[in-house]
Amino acid sequence: MYTLSDFDFDLPANLIAQIPLSGRSESRLLDVGASLADRRFSDLSRLVSPGDLLVFNDTRVIKARLFGTKQTGGQLEVLIERIVDGQHAIAKIRASKSPKAGSSIRLADAFDVLVGERQGEFFTLSFPDDIIGLLEQYGHMPLPPYIARNADKFDDTRYQTVYAKVPGAVAAPTAGLHFDQPLIDRLRDNGVKAAHVTLHVGAGTFQPVRTENLSDHQMHAERYTIPEETVTSVQKTRAAGGNIIAVGTTSLRALEAASQNGQLTAGNGDTRLFITPGYRFRTVDRLITNFHLPKSTLLMLVSAFAGYDRIREAYAHAIAQQYRFFSYGDAMLLNCAM
Repeated sequence: MYTLSDFDFDLPANLIAQIPLSGRSESRLLDVGASLADRRFSDLSRLVSPGDLLVFNDTRVIKARLFGTKQTGGQLEVLIERIVDGQHAIAKIRASKSPKAGSSIRLADAFDVLVGERQGEFFTLSFPDDIIGLLEQYGHMPLPPYIARNADKFDDTRYQTVYAKVPGAVAAPTAGLHFDQPLIDRLRDNGVKAAHVTLHVGAGTFQPVRTENLSDHQMHAERYTIPEETVTSVQKTRAAGGNIIAVGTTSLRALEAASQNGQLTAGNGDTRLFITPGYRFRTVDRLITNFHLPKSTLLMLVSAFAGYDRIREAYAHAIAQQYRFFSYGDAMLLNCAM
């Protein structure tokens, strides 16, 4: 039985990527097959086969960070965790003293938001108009906490996949950041198929696990959608003997959450699926993913997928070879060991 300590490792701070490479597909790719091979991400078109299916998460990152003041004049920061509907959201509020339910806060010196009841570490917020529009106009891109700088205009584009479509995520599905349109076109021309799911990534993706007993950890809920055409593509790929390749852990979690009855099912849902070693994968054969935080649920997920010892070996190799880590870092290509 694994515990939290089994997923810790020492990472030199200089390997945490603070800025992305200028070219998306110029990043490195660690091919974790029978052996470990150092490649470029642009090599992916040679590493997948005609008839394989790449499943992309088409969520779009919203400008979820806002700055403002309380009625008392105190400064605060709001990070949207989840949009509930057109005018309501769940958010974290960082302030010297939390605002009270029923009070209003002024955001971006432009509009007022009503604070609702507290839900654990979150607050419900009521916006005066369409949330997406207000965030686009007044919000800031929510770069992860390990990137030690403020987001700029470059991040507005670069911290977004080229195929982003459905707004709602507060963190990028980072494996997808390596794909540029020429690589996507090359994969298509080589006979590799593509399908999409939507999973709106929450800020909880960066939340470390704090309980040594993994079964005590509670995942934040994330909303996903599996289109009927994606189910059909998966079924056709399976029937033809091709591989289902998830682009990122978010695509994998959406596919696996919708496969809990034994086969992939179309529809919408919320998932708190916590994948740890011993989990039996039902849909995904291969995984493209970045390198993840110590003691994180994502490190546990990839350890479940490729094997605990294999991931430890791959991470040790990546550190020794100076791979770049986390959201703006390099990537791995993994095979399912289960």
